[in-house]
Amino acid sequence: MFSVRVEADFAAAHFLSHYHGKCEQLHGHNYRVRLWSRGETLDEGGMLADFGILKTALRQVIAGLDHCNLNDNPAFHNDPSAERIASFIFQNVEALLPGLKGDPACLWAVEVFETPTSMARYERGPA
Repeated sequence: MFSVRVEADFAAAHFLSHYHGKCEQLHGHNYRVRLWSRGETLDEGGMLADFGILKTALRQVIAGLDHCNLNDNPAFHNDPSAERIASFIFQNVEALLPGLKGDPACLWAVEVFETPTSMARYERGPA
């Protein structure tokens, strides 16, 4: 099995409405996002996926999240947890890459780091 990963960053504010603690207050993060592609087959050039295509799609999706209050995005149900952000990014990158599901270079997972030591991951379930 082969896997490739691309990364990008964005900065945003948020608060968690249904959390009781310091994260219920408005605060911000410099998020790091890792997007993983996985497959068993390489193309004729010996590559699983084109890094440039993956990075372009990832950057396009996170551009809509950069320097905003994530609570203003209805997709997060006013609780933009790292888990929901990872799922959102996964679904939106996948939508930009039609046909990737059937491609050997399948979009596999998205990791969202709020800090260097705190991360949530959303990954494709079993087929």
